Amino acid sequence: MELQEAIRNRRSIRQFLAKPVPQELIREIITDSLWAPSWGNTQPWEIVVVSGEKMEEFKKKNEETLLAGQAAQTDIPMPQVWPDAYLNRYKELGKGVLSSLAIAREDKEARLLHFARMFGLFDAPAVILLTVDKELSLEYAMLDIGIYLQTFCLLAHDKGLGTCIMAAIVSFPDLVRDLFAVPETKTIVMGAILGWPDPDAPVNHFERQRGAIDEFVKWVK
Repeated sequence: MELQEAIRNRRSIRQFLAKPVPQELIREIITDSLWAPSWGNTQPWEIVVVSGEKMEEFKKKNEETLLAGQAAQTDIPMPQVWPDAYLNRYKELGKGVLSSLAIAREDKEARLLHFARMFGLFDAPAVILLTVDKELSLEYAMLDIGIYLQTFCLLAHDKGLGTCIMAAIVSFPDLVRDLFAVPETKTIVMGAILGWPDPDAPVNHFERQRGAIDEFVKWVK
């Protein structure tokens, strides 16, 4: 697959087939993605791969924790304020997702069920979880984690797999630490679900939007 094609066509997948991902294939993708660049080649990422029975337990408990009313308490604080331009893009994404699922904005029950499915990780068969050592400067380590995740997701797409980078994976760090034996010395940064995309799911095909180059670029000569 050409790199430009992979970058343009890779998308967040929100419905997966009931088909496991072989561990050797995940190992191959991770091995290649370890070549992602990092500051001073520090390679600060620490990766937890979850699948099988432990993945099913996590999806169930993660969804139950949400529905029990527990507020998210991520290790890294979630944004509380969005400037208008960013908020508008965020809302447009939400509209695209809900429209593809035929969920009306005023249908609160259906929207809650979708939110619960999100914390059930869209039935994905596997997840990778990224942590870093708390002794590191988190600001720079997070840049490296972002680069690693992008590399991983593109390589997964190249293999025909789908991914979705999700804060819902790390919203309840106590649950994550308990199920996956993540020590308190590690900051839980972010995760991505992994699996085979359902080709018949409309939510995997709605039109996506990107801003024009002039919205982001300042040319200096």
